[in-house]
Amino acid sequence: MTWISRNGIVITDRVPQEARRAWVRAGHCPDRDLHSLFRDRVRDHPDRPAVVDDRGTITYAELDARVRGLAGALAARPGDVVGVRVPNGRDAVVAELAVAACGAVALPFTGGRADALNLLTRARAASVITDDDLPWPTVPPRARAEGWHPVTVDPESPARLLVSSGSEAEPKLVAYSHNAFAGGRGNYLRAVHQDTPVWRDLVLVPLASAYGSFGATITLCRFGGTLLLHNRFDTIDALRTITEHRPTHVFGVPTMLRRLADHAPDFDTSSLRAVVSSGDVLPEHTLHQCRDRFGVDVINVYGSSDGVNCHTTTPEHGAGHPDPAVTDIRIVDDEICALGPMTPLDHIGGGPPRLPGGWIRTGDQGRMDDNGTLHVLRRIKRVIIRGGQTISPAEVESALTTHPAIADAACVPLPDHDLGQRLCACITLHPNHPPPNLTALTTFLLTTHDFTPHKLPEHLLVLPQLPLSHTGKVCLRTLTNIATTRLT
Repeated sequence: MTWISRNGIVITDRVPQEARRAWVRAGHCPDRDLHSLFRDRVRDHPDRPAVVDDRGTITYAELDARVRGLAGALAARPGDVVGVRVPNGRDAVVAELAVAACGAVALPFTGGRADALNLLTRARAASVITDDDLPWPTVPPRARAEGWHPVTVDPESPARLLVSSGSEAEPKLVAYSHNAFAGGRGNYLRAVHQDTPVWRDLVLVPLASAYGSFGATITLCRFGGTLLLHNRFDTIDALRTITEHRPTHVFGVPTMLRRLADHAPDFDTSSLRAVVSSGDVLPEHTLHQCRDRFGVDVINVYGSSDGVNCHTTTPEHGAGHPDPAVTDIRIVDDEICALGPMTPLDHIGGGPPRLPGGWIRTGDQGRMDDNGTLHVLRRIKRVIIRGGQTISPAEVESALTTHPAIADAACVPLPDHDLGQRLCACITLHPNHPPPNLTALTTFLLTTHDFTPHKLPEHLLVLPQLPLSHTGKVCLRTLTNIATTRLT
């Protein structure tokens, strides 16, 4: 099946239609568009809080009125791609739901002006919802107009373009259908929430990120929960929200969760049923600290914008068991490959080649053990080649974070005229710990982790904090530039 936007973007579903229909028959996908699901939630509980943000609380009925007003002002039609550049809060939720109400395709994103223009150009967006001054047809997120009427949309048609983190290369644009969101991604969120009667999700990452994309489309549209949002992440503000507004689940990247855990004893976090980590590797010390400070399960999610997902409460024993209601996983030539109800339609401008049947190649090396547990070993492409020998930065980073002084670690390559590349360890420190020097650090890796010499860092950079991308992940491109500027 092929879909063409009014501005000429071609999206072809790379998964056979018989597979998509089989997932619907199995009950894995609701076969409904996102806005019709949202209207059902409004009908079911109009007075329930939908969004709690820095401006207060709005109910489902109030949110619905705002969505209808913005949809009327958009003048968007089925076939349009509409950008959404709005910070976390009710306006971001209204914008995304208004695009769905028009039958158009949402492209939520963050970042600076140059990034914005790059994404809008690549997606051939018809307009963008934003308060920013961009040279593009814009609609303010609080615009209101009458005259909107519901649009019938094929649930297998595109609903949203996910933007990858771009921490290693140019961000990818990945097209997802209504069924892939409400179905596959919805099933993963339902499993995370287990038997929680009413979800109250504190989402610390941007709703525009692949990780945070479940907020409006699943917490609200599919399951009728409450979203708790802040314009930007602040540790103390987030903990105050937990105390005052009683979320059941907190969603963040490991760096955010570690900062919350540092201050958690000073706040009431008893409402929490689980803490959910994704978007980056969960260091072992952060896992144990969160379990100890919050006293609940820490759910680690292995996933990406490309459509892979696996989660577990025991990440020390692997990434978990694949769920066929979300996506099946197989290992092909040591690479993790995924196919299931949450598999995206296509990549805009070309993506990784797929295997027959539409299987996504993740670019991650992994294995399945005898119990059917997935183990993620390393990024296939993210390696450092030192004099012909391959180094996995993730392996070194994991070992570095076991050092008592080190809070976070990321490893990047520095150019070398002799060996090609040398490994640079970039670290941040726990409070009141003196920084180790390079000799002490390499001795620690040799004696504690039995590293072979070629894996040892040859440069060390101590920073107050690691640079983060808009999704909260460590931005390796920025970090490489910093290390290269300072050390070469």
